Amino acid sequence: MYDHAGLEVLERAECLSLLATQPVGRIVFTHRALPAIEPVNYLLDGEQIVVRTRPGSKLAAATRNSVVAFQVDDIDPDRPNGWSVTVVGRASRVEDPAELHRLAALPLRPWAPAPHDNFIRIAIELVNGRRIVAGPDIPVSHLPR
Repeated sequence: MYDHAGLEVLERAECLSLLATQPVGRIVFTHRALPAIEPVNYLLDGEQIVVRTRPGSKLAAATRNSVVAFQVDDIDPDRPNGWSVTVVGRASRVEDPAELHRLAALPLRPWAPAPHDNFIRIAIELVNGRRIVAGPDIPVSHLPR
Protein backbone atom coordinates (compact mmCIF):
# COMPACT_ATOMS: atom_id res chain seq x y z
CA MET A 1 0.00 0.00 0.00
CA TYR A 2 1.21 3.53 -0.81
CA ASP A 3 0.29 6.88 0.69
CA HIS A 4 -0.71 10.01 -1.22
CA ALA A 5 2.97 10.99 -1.65
CA GLY A 6 3.90 7.67 -3.29
CA LEU A 7 5.65 6.29 -0.20
CA GLU A 8 5.14 2.66 0.75
CA VAL A 9 3.25 2.34 4.02
CA LEU A 10 4.90 -0.25 6.26
CA GLU A 11 3.04 -2.72 8.46
CA ARG A 12 3.68 -2.83 12.22
CA ALA A 13 5.72 -6.06 12.05
CA GLU A 14 8.05 -4.63 9.41
CA CYS A 15 8.41 -1.38 11.38
CA LEU A 16 9.49 -3.36 14.45
CA SER A 17 11.89 -5.41 12.35
CA LEU A 18 13.45 -2.22 10.94
CA LEU A 19 13.71 -0.66 14.42
CA ALA A 20 15.93 -3.57 15.42
CA THR A 21 18.44 -2.85 12.63
CA GLN A 22 19.72 0.56 13.71
CA PRO A 23 21.89 1.55 16.69
CA VAL A 24 20.81 5.21 16.94
CA GLY A 25 17.42 6.88 17.06
CA ARG A 26 15.94 10.21 18.13
CA ILE A 27 13.74 10.59 21.16
CA VAL A 28 11.30 13.50 21.23
CA PHE A 29 10.19 14.65 24.66
CA THR A 30 9.13 17.77 26.54
CA HIS A 31 11.74 19.71 28.49
CA ARG A 32 10.68 22.82 30.40
CA ALA A 33 7.41 22.93 28.43
CA LEU A 34 9.26 22.94 25.08
CA PRO A 35 9.84 20.14 22.58
CA ALA A 36 13.29 18.56 22.75
CA ILE A 37 14.99 15.98 20.54
CA GLU A 38 17.99 13.95 21.54
CA PRO A 39 19.85 11.28 19.58
CA VAL A 40 20.31 8.12 21.64
CA ASN A 41 21.67 4.66 21.19
CA TYR A 42 18.99 2.10 21.94
CA LEU A 43 17.86 -1.42 21.40
CA LEU A 44 14.54 -3.08 20.72
CA ASP A 45 13.50 -5.45 23.52
CA GLY A 46 10.38 -7.26 22.37
CA GLU A 47 7.91 -4.46 21.62
CA GLN A 48 9.70 -1.93 23.80
CA ILE A 49 12.54 0.46 23.10
CA VAL A 50 15.23 0.59 25.78
CA VAL A 51 17.51 3.59 26.24
CA ARG A 52 20.36 3.76 28.72
CA THR A 53 21.09 7.16 30.23
CA ARG A 54 22.72 8.67 33.27
CA PRO A 55 20.71 9.25 36.44
CA GLY A 56 19.65 12.86 36.84
CA SER A 57 19.94 13.72 33.15
CA LYS A 58 17.30 15.94 31.55
CA LEU A 59 16.27 12.97 29.40
CA ALA A 60 15.82 10.73 32.45
CA ALA A 61 13.78 13.37 34.25
CA ALA A 62 11.69 14.47 31.28
CA THR A 63 10.68 11.01 30.14
CA ARG A 64 9.49 9.67 33.49
CA ASN A 65 5.93 8.44 32.75
CA SER A 66 5.59 10.80 29.80
CA VAL A 67 4.34 10.25 26.29
CA VAL A 68 7.28 10.50 23.91
CA ALA A 69 7.99 9.96 20.24
CA PHE A 70 10.90 7.96 18.88
CA GLN A 71 12.14 8.05 15.31
CA VAL A 72 14.63 5.91 13.39
CA ASP A 73 15.56 5.96 9.74
CA ASP A 74 17.97 4.65 7.18
CA ILE A 75 18.30 6.95 4.18
CA ASP A 76 20.62 6.68 1.18
CA PRO A 77 21.89 10.23 0.59
CA ASP A 78 22.78 9.54 -3.06
CA ARG A 79 19.40 8.20 -4.20
CA PRO A 80 15.88 8.54 -2.90
CA ASN A 81 15.99 5.18 -1.14
CA GLY A 82 15.29 4.55 2.50
CA TRP A 83 12.77 4.22 5.27
CA SER A 84 11.62 5.97 8.40
CA VAL A 85 9.79 4.57 11.43
CA THR A 86 8.13 6.66 14.14
CA VAL A 87 6.88 5.32 17.46
CA VAL A 88 4.72 6.98 20.09
CA GLY A 89 4.47 5.53 23.56
CA ARG A 90 4.78 6.07 27.28
CA ALA A 91 8.32 6.21 28.65
CA SER A 92 9.04 4.89 32.11
CA ARG A 93 12.11 4.43 34.23
CA VAL A 94 12.97 0.81 34.96
CA GLU A 95 13.20 0.32 38.72
CA ASP A 96 12.79 -3.42 39.29
CA PRO A 97 16.22 -4.79 40.38
CA ALA A 98 15.85 -8.05 38.44
CA GLU A 99 14.85 -6.18 35.28
CA LEU A 100 17.72 -3.71 35.72
CA HIS A 101 20.11 -6.65 35.97
CA ARG A 102 18.66 -8.22 32.81
CA LEU A 103 18.85 -4.96 30.86
CA ALA A 104 22.42 -4.28 32.00
CA ALA A 105 23.44 -7.59 30.41
CA LEU A 106 22.01 -6.61 27.00
CA PRO A 107 24.39 -5.22 24.33
CA LEU A 108 23.39 -1.60 24.98
CA ARG A 109 26.49 0.36 25.88
CA PRO A 110 26.52 4.12 26.47
CA TRP A 111 28.79 6.20 24.25
CA ALA A 112 29.50 8.95 26.76
CA PRO A 113 32.06 8.21 29.48
CA ALA A 114 29.88 9.09 32.51
CA PRO A 115 28.03 6.24 34.28
CA HIS A 116 24.76 5.40 32.54
CA ASP A 117 22.92 3.22 35.02
CA ASN A 118 19.43 4.52 34.30
CA PHE A 119 17.22 2.60 31.87
CA ILE A 120 14.23 4.17 30.13
CA ARG A 121 11.69 1.89 28.51
CA ILE A 122 9.29 3.13 25.82
CA ALA A 123 6.21 0.99 25.36
CA ILE A 124 5.40 0.98 21.64
CA GLU A 125 1.77 2.02 21.42
CA LEU A 126 1.57 3.64 17.99
CA VAL A 127 3.96 2.89 15.17
CA ASN A 128 4.07 3.99 11.57
CA GLY A 129 6.63 3.68 8.87
CA ARG A 130 7.24 4.71 5.29
CA ARG A 131 9.68 3.57 2.62
CA ILE A 132 10.77 5.35 -0.53
CA VAL A 133 12.33 3.38 -3.34
CA ALA A 134 13.97 5.00 -6.34
CA GLY A 135 13.31 3.92 -9.86
CA PRO A 136 10.87 1.43 -11.31
CA ASP A 137 10.04 -0.24 -7.98
CA ILE A 138 7.20 2.25 -7.40
CA PRO A 139 4.25 1.57 -9.69
CA VAL A 140 3.36 4.63 -11.77
CA SER A 141 -0.24 4.33 -10.57
CA HIS A 142 0.96 5.02 -7.00
CA LEU A 143 2.98 8.17 -7.73
CA PRO A 144 1.49 11.52 -6.64
CA ARG A 145 -0.20 13.60 -9.34
